[in-house]
Amino acid sequence: MRKYFALISTALFALSACAPTTPAFQPSPTATNAQISTPTQSVAATLDSRVGDSVPALLRERARELNLPEYVLDASALVVPNSNFSETKIQWIYALVAPFPTVADGVTFDQLRGAWSGDAPLDNAPLLMDGSTRAALSVAWGEPASNSVRIVPMNDLLAQAWSQSAWAIIPFEDLQPQWKTLTIDGQSPIRKDFERASYPLAVDFTLQSSAALEPLTSNYDPSKLTTVIMTGVTALVRATALTMEYKGATYPGEKIRDALREADITHISNEIPFFTGCTFPKPDQVALVFCSDPKYMALFLDVGADVIELTGNHFADRGARGMLETIEIYKRHNLPYFGGGADLQDALKPALFDVNGNKIAFIGCNKPDVDRFPTARDYRPGAAPCDFKYLAAEIAALTAQGYVVISTFQWNESYDSQPSPQQMRDFRAMADAGASVISGSQAHYAQKMEFYGEAFIHYGLGNLFFDQMGDQSWMPRGIRREFIDRYAIYNGRLIGVELLTAMLEDYSRPRWMNEAERAEFLNDYFYYSGWTPPIPTPVPAITPTLTPMSIPTP
Repeated sequence: MRKYFALISTALFALSACAPTTPAFQPSPTATNAQISTPTQSVAATLDSRVGDSVPALLRERARELNLPEYVLDASALVVPNSNFSETKIQWIYALVAPFPTVADGVTFDQLRGAWSGDAPLDNAPLLMDGSTRAALSVAWGEPASNSVRIVPMNDLLAQAWSQSAWAIIPFEDLQPQWKTLTIDGQSPIRKDFERASYPLAVDFTLQSSAALEPLTSNYDPSKLTTVIMTGVTALVRATALTMEYKGATYPGEKIRDALREADITHISNEIPFFTGCTFPKPDQVALVFCSDPKYMALFLDVGADVIELTGNHFADRGARGMLETIEIYKRHNLPYFGGGADLQDALKPALFDVNGNKIAFIGCNKPDVDRFPTARDYRPGAAPCDFKYLAAEIAALTAQGYVVISTFQWNESYDSQPSPQQMRDFRAMADAGASVISGSQAHYAQKMEFYGEAFIHYGLGNLFFDQMGDQSWMPRGIRREFIDRYAIYNGRLIGVELLTAMLEDYSRPRWMNEAERAEFLNDYFYYSGWTPPIPTPVPAITPTLTPMSIPTP
């Protein structure tokens, strides 16, 4: 039955279309008397019926730019039966979306159709969409049930969805980070494994014209999508290093590496220098002067690291020799780095990427603490100091050059979900300069998020590879919980943020959270971020998988 239903749905979608996202279509000079037709209009329509009312605005504009003398554009394959007309098929992609602070990750296509027909509303609210989207889906699915759909102007959709905790359907080109893109049968257009052939919100349009047609492309091109993964603290020392000695250097990444490998760019913030002659790790090491055996570099290679952040407080723990050896190891493996370097100039420079036509820049700094954590100078290696005047000017220049800028901080450490007022001012200053993402690399304990202007700020992601299992009295509850942020960048613009969630185990290795753990974690941080009221959830029983080790406060 499911397969039969899918075949019918595929055929019906050939008759559907989606919502406009810009002001109403203005006819071209060659079609001053054009009228808007509907997808259900008779095939005997005249050439004055140019565009069906369910054609999305971006597609209307692209057709108009062709300056065709005569054309018809609609979701129907038989708009005007004219043998002199050539036909072009165009596929348009849409997305099921919800406000960003939504715990649910997706639905099945059957659930989506059930919501349309009134069987069971999604998230206990009508689906929001504008009038043309409703018209298009009505061709494919029939008229919606009473109160299952609410029509909202496209410009008001996001605000109303947030205020009413409602879900919506929008064209792919209208995605932005404040929306959470939900999966349908596990498929999402902002993921690298997206398969259009099995995605139910793909609509075919037909353009008919008496003139030769230039190619009209879809609103979705996988060659224009770049995904970036940002991670929190990595420190391959103490119990983490000891576990690697016994279970292998790649052991910490085994349960999450597929997702890290899949991303076009995977970021690792490694606080610790690699140092030849580093002593065998001790889980109860008292002195907070660290180093990692160079063989641990195998972990970064195994998880597919593409860029290394050097803003960490402990980068200088083995002096100039350790920092220079670390930099040489990264260069040997063709791994770009930023936020630290062989001297001040090297430390301040951004790491630049051009992937799938998207220009992406990483720039970072260490909040100055010259007494405890010496930073780079003209003739001294180290982490990049936070020269805010330089950072603002550099971010503005990179943005003007078309880069999507990701700005990172090794800010003053705290074990609190709430950043300090000064931390918020510093992070927001980077957004004011033009950064699209500002990410805190210092936080052993995850911190809140916010949308600030056009930017997404995550003040702290928590640990990635480190040994803080929460088995000491001073450690706050939930210290094992980790965010791994995945960003979707399309055609030079940040269009989506996905919060991947992991739980540290075995003093070294993150694993993906189960459903209950993830719901609790997201509910907590959506509340901490000021987006939702607190939601009580049961606390899962979690038992460390190693005998607790005595580890001093970092």
